Amino acid sequence: MWSWVLHRITGVAIFFFLLVHVLDTSLIRVSPEAYDAVIGTYKNPVMAVGEVVLVAGIVFHAMNGLRIILIDFWSKGARYQRQMFWGVLGVWVVLMAGFVPRHLMLAFGGGH
Repeated sequence: MWSWVLHRITGVAIFFFLLVHVLDTSLIRVSPEAYDAVIGTYKNPVMAVGEVVLVAGIVFHAMNGLRIILIDFWSKGARYQRQMFWGVLGVWVVLMAGFVPRHLMLAFGGGH
């Protein structure tokens, strides 16, 4: 049940991120100065943490989506759905452990 809930939450969050991303990127056609101002607001520590949350959501959504595909198209998928969920969480932890330290070092000026 939790994978179902998290999959829906991350899907909606990704949709809204993409909506905002398309809107702020389209500002370049309207006013390059407005675009630069909006992009400038993204360069702060709060947004760096927000990017970690975004990547965490995208990675979970992608890995869980592959699990759902296996459940749907593999004859033994339903039988192993719980183990695959724990596998999704394990892969998610490994991928996030590789991303988070590097991203935060770059975001907070520690790694040039």
